[in-house]
Amino acid sequence: MRRRSLRLCSKQLRLFNFLVMQSGLSLFRHVYRVDMTEQQVPSANNTIKTEDTIQFSDLKLQPKLLQAIERQGYQHPSPIQAQGIPAVLSGHDVMAAAQTGTGKTAGFTLPMLEILSKGQRARGNNVRALVLAPTRELAAQVGASVATYGKELALSYCVAFGGVKINPQMMQLRRGADILVATPGRLMDLYQQNAIKFEQLEMLVLDEADRMLDMGFIHDIRRIIKLLPPKRQNLLYSATFSDEIRDLAKTIVHQPLEISVVPANTTAKTIEQWVYPVDKSRKTALLSHLIKENDWQQVLVFSRTKHGANRIATNLEKRGIHSAAIHGNKSQGARTKALAGFKDGSIKVLVATDIAARGIDIDQLPCVINFDLPNVAEDYVHRIGRTGRAGASGLAISFVTADEAKDLNGIENLIQELLPRQTIAGFEPTNEVAPSTLRAPKKPKKPKKPKAAKAEQPGNTAKQAVKKKPSHAKKAASAPQQGKPQQGKEQGSANKPKGRDGDSAQAKSPARRNNRWRTRRAKTGIS
Repeated sequence: MRRRSLRLCSKQLRLFNFLVMQSGLSLFRHVYRVDMTEQQVPSANNTIKTEDTIQFSDLKLQPKLLQAIERQGYQHPSPIQAQGIPAVLSGHDVMAAAQTGTGKTAGFTLPMLEILSKGQRARGNNVRALVLAPTRELAAQVGASVATYGKELALSYCVAFGGVKINPQMMQLRRGADILVATPGRLMDLYQQNAIKFEQLEMLVLDEADRMLDMGFIHDIRRIIKLLPPKRQNLLYSATFSDEIRDLAKTIVHQPLEISVVPANTTAKTIEQWVYPVDKSRKTALLSHLIKENDWQQVLVFSRTKHGANRIATNLEKRGIHSAAIHGNKSQGARTKALAGFKDGSIKVLVATDIAARGIDIDQLPCVINFDLPNVAEDYVHRIGRTGRAGASGLAISFVTADEAKDLNGIENLIQELLPRQTIAGFEPTNEVAPSTLRAPKKPKKPKKPKAAKAEQPGNTAKQAVKKKPSHAKKAASAPQQGKPQQGKEQGSANKPKGRDGDSAQAKSPARRNNRWRTRRAKTGIS
């Protein structure tokens, strides 16, 4: 009977497992089918929407923002906007890798305006959203984006950066600002003047975080983070997710959604890139020749140094080409005037350094020229990203001397592309530029396993005990030991340093002290 009951139980158990497995599989198939259906049929008319067919009206933005977008002539969001706007509206922290010219500014400005428009207004000296930018030009660009899209919203904003008087900015903040766009240095100045409070802060945005680290703002950023309330939404935008950026992100974002729509260090396909070999002394003449020959009306020229930018602009002016230079040594008024003249066409050539060019946002900029190759290969991608924006065609030309062959090789290996070369008649170089060689991209290194603590490793305690030497016996310990080391337990004591009287420098036991006392008594005859 017992065997029969056991057989029956085993049959029932197998039948039960079979039924559970079948029901589990059917449930899995049902869930999988539902998930796939939801992904493939996101709209009521069962049409699959891709990034090319998604419109701003699909991103759950209010009508006033949609009207502002329509006035700018945009219908379809860029990839970074299509992915970033819903992520920000969901309330998550976001880390987004976006190159220049991808529409990332509107990608965080639009959802920020949407969220802030539904809350309480900022009180005196308070801000509700803080946007940190590395340069004055970029801060002004973000402020212009806020003004453009938030025109019909009852929100206040303020742009604060150095190089101008601080009092007007303090007066503006006295009434409170829903959005503050600032550079780190000027923000710390305002805080030290008690002109700003963060009691109502809801959002923090770090724009071009990689450039902030390059410019040495890391300490200012860490100090600013400590001043902010812990409960807030954090958005971090960078050209790449380097190790330094990820280390910074650990102190800012919490369980972020990572968005990367374009592989790192890639250039837009709409940009035509050329390398013109030329001698250094002939670069200015070649630049003037190209501008006049092609009748270019708007050219952005990059110089490696501030003095070089001034020299290029001066030489072009002497050749009858209206030019201006912008860099860190220029006053904010001069930089603003030069940029405004370049946009309205009164200035044909704008010569800029890498840092000053951050924030230059000009639609349909036809041509970018690298008068000098950048020291950092990644800056090449940022430079030529000023042209070919929003799907428009662009032209990027680099003047390269024989001494810059190594820099050119680094750039071509970064973008994994050999750039076509063309020699202009009449400007043939004396020394040829060495050909470049593409190397296979390096694989990212795997993180090393943490080493076990020394105290936990076997045998370490004994080794440390032998190596430890008392301070009062250093001279004796430095002398070489004679004879063979003792075996067993006495080996350690034999190798220990000796004191002045020849005994061990370690604490003496009572038994040894008694033996010494008996020996002395015997020698002196004391009973």
